[in-house]
Amino acid sequence: MSADAEHILGRADWLNAPGIQAVFAAIEQDGDEARVVGGAVRNTLLGHPVPDVDIATTALPETVMERTRAAGLKPVGTGIDHGTVTVVSSGFAYEVTTLREDVETFGRQARVVFGRNWTRDAERRDFTLNALYADRRGRLHDPLGGLADCLARRIRFIGDPDSRIREDYLRILRFFRIYAAYGSGEIDRAGLGACLRQRDGLRHLSAERIGHEMRRLLRAPLAAEALRMMNDCGLWEIATGGLARIEDYAALRGLEPFAGEVADPELGLVVLAGFVREDLERICDRFRLSNAERGRMRTAWAAMKLLRHAKTMPAAPELVYEFGRQGAIDGLLAHWAVLHAQGSAPDERFQDFLERLRQVPMPEFPLKGADLIAAGHAPGPALGAVLKRLEADWRQSGFTLSRAELLQSAGSAG
Repeated sequence: MSADAEHILGRADWLNAPGIQAVFAAIEQDGDEARVVGGAVRNTLLGHPVPDVDIATTALPETVMERTRAAGLKPVGTGIDHGTVTVVSSGFAYEVTTLREDVETFGRQARVVFGRNWTRDAERRDFTLNALYADRRGRLHDPLGGLADCLARRIRFIGDPDSRIREDYLRILRFFRIYAAYGSGEIDRAGLGACLRQRDGLRHLSAERIGHEMRRLLRAPLAAEALRMMNDCGLWEIATGGLARIEDYAALRGLEPFAGEVADPELGLVVLAGFVREDLERICDRFRLSNAERGRMRTAWAAMKLLRHAKTMPAAPELVYEFGRQGAIDGLLAHWAVLHAQGSAPDERFQDFLERLRQVPMPEFPLKGADLIAAGHAPGPALGAVLKRLEADWRQSGFTLSRAELLQSAGSAG
């Protein structure tokens, strides 16, 4: 098993890239070692993309700065007090962190010293599959036996789960998020039990940290399964302050073969928490969402409500004009998911309509106020009323009235 893992790692493009090899060459002097740790190793072994690469080393941060600068690389002391230096090599940023070990632990304020013991460094990490190291040649170092868990997609805390959670209660959400991203089969019972016992600790976390972790969870493939377990344990209500429509969300994620948008957190939150508009605003405030995220959620919710109460499906151009292409698609997917959860969604009809929303040209009102003024209309509130009436007529015509026809209508209304 280890030999197979090393074969996979040794062939990884990111490990054989000249940039990272230059970082290794710069750091590994005078007996110091450097190894890639965590996500890059885990993702490579599981066949997932590797978006970033973290490196652990026995070299002190000041030494890392000196050696990489002397090698012509660009070191930045992004977290030098905590042992982290970002080294830019061949245009890629590598986070290089000196080995650490806890001396005393006071929640997140653990007193940490730099060290040279790889096992002690591994023991500080959260889950066994994140405590895997690979050297520059792809040789695997597994001080805590995490390889078997990684390949079996088991998410297990390192050490006593209750103690690890008390160090940082965000690990409750990370447990479910890592399971949703990389897990398979039954979730680890010891970890689940600890999350349940320590759940009140979530109340002490900042909204920003909870919101950031929840948005990452919602993007993961097994988000619906993880959220169902969170909801059963009472964790969703603590994290969000409200109830969840888990079955509707599961139905939404079931539409992924038709629409990748269903993994977007904004749409997921609309389906999960958007019972009424006030619920939407509450979760936007609670997660400290950006104006762009809030805007997308509000538009999706409005489009979903229109479709839910419409006697017949609106024309695709009308829906796109009213809500924009993204809003129209989001609203359709949310509405489709709710009906699907109720067992009453005709999939073929929805698929056809979704395709029309993706392809239909965006209608563009052919008239502006300046056109009416040029035709003799006086500026002022009356002009706006005429323009609004003409736009309504244009929409009523199915966007077929031309500019000339609209100007003629405006003139006859004098």
